[in-house]
Formats: sequence, structure tokens, C-alpha cells
Amino acid sequence: MAFQRRRFQFLAFIAGYMFLSYIARSCRNMVGMTPSQTGKFSIFDCFDGGSGTIVCGVKESIKLYTNNIRTMHVEVARNKAIESSLADALTQGIESKAAAKQAKKAGDKAAKLANKNANRILGPIVSSGWDLFEVVYYEGYVTEGVLRGAGTLFGTYVVGFLGEERFGKLGYLVGSTLGSWIGGKIGLMAYDVANGMHFLLRMGRMQ
Repeated sequence: MAFQRRRFQFLAFIAGYMFLSYIARSCRNMVGMTPSQTGKFSIFDCFDGGSGTIVCGVKESIKLYTNNIRTMHVEVARNKAIESSLADALTQGIESKAAAKQAKKAGDKAAKLANKNANRILGPIVSSGWDLFEVVYYEGYVTEGVLRGAGTLFGTYVVGFLGEERFGKLGYLVGSTLGSWIGGKIGLMAYDVANGMHFLLRMGRMQ
């Protein structure tokens, strides 16, 4: 029963995705837009001496900033775990050497967990922001960047969560990557549909 329900949900998603893709393509053709050029940014664009270099600089700055936040979060979690473990050990009358060893293990375990949680929070945010910068590089509209970034963020979280729930760490890695790509595509299609609706409304006012 559960398998049939998941199969139905998967088929419904594929059908919905294909339908949205068809609607988006129809809207793009109606408005006369060219397909989005975002998503084609490569490492070579970082050396163009212009906007590509700026975009790469901004991206690396954001990565450094988020990495610093992650490091601080991990160290705080480690220190709290060590303090708590030492206090418990002293209360139980454990000798200082054994207590320090126990506290170190507790600190390492807490740091590992905090690092994993931070990656799952900051990773999708950085991916979403990068999508926005790609749109800026290709001189696209901010609306396009926002919708694509929102799709990437949502897809990374949702598909990554579902993948981890079913297949563990590997499922999260594959699911978040796949979700990022699917979410970004859905965001771009939503932008095409929004443009088509705006075009129809404008045509209706002119008549």
C-alpha cells in the first residue's frame, strides 16, 4: 500500500513537472522570450576581468563568511559539550584524567553533529544565493533570480530530507543535489509562467 502511494506521488510529480514545463515553454513562446541563460556559468567566467570576476569574488566572500559562522557554531557546541561532560564526571567522582578523556569524546561527537547540521542549513542557502548571482551575471531580471533561488532552496531542503529519511547520508547528498537542480528548473518555469500571465493581462488592458 505504501509503495503504491509513493509510486502514485512520484508519477503525479512527474506529470505536474511536465505540465508546468509545457505551460512555461508556451508562455515563453507567446511573450517571445529566449530561454534563460542562467545555469551556464563556469569557472572560466571568473577570469573575464569584468562582472564574472566580481560575481566569483562575491561568491567566495559569502562562502568564507558562512564557513566562519559554521566554525563558530561548531566550537560553541564542542565547548558546551565538554563543560557539561566534565561537570557530570566530577559530580560522579571520576578521576580528572578519565573525565578529560570522556569530555573530549563528548566534545568531538557534539562538534560532528553541529557541523553536519550547519552544512545542511548553510549549503542550500549558499546554493540559492549563487543562483541569484548567476542571473545577475547574465543580466537577467531580479525576479528571475529570486524565483530560481527560492526553487533551489526549497528543492534542496525537501528532496534532501526525503532522501536522508529513506537512504541516510548518501540519500541526503544525492537528494539535495537533485532537489537543487529540479527546484531551480521549477523556479525558472514559474518565472516564465508569471511573465506569460503579465503579458496576457497587459494585452487585456490594451484591448
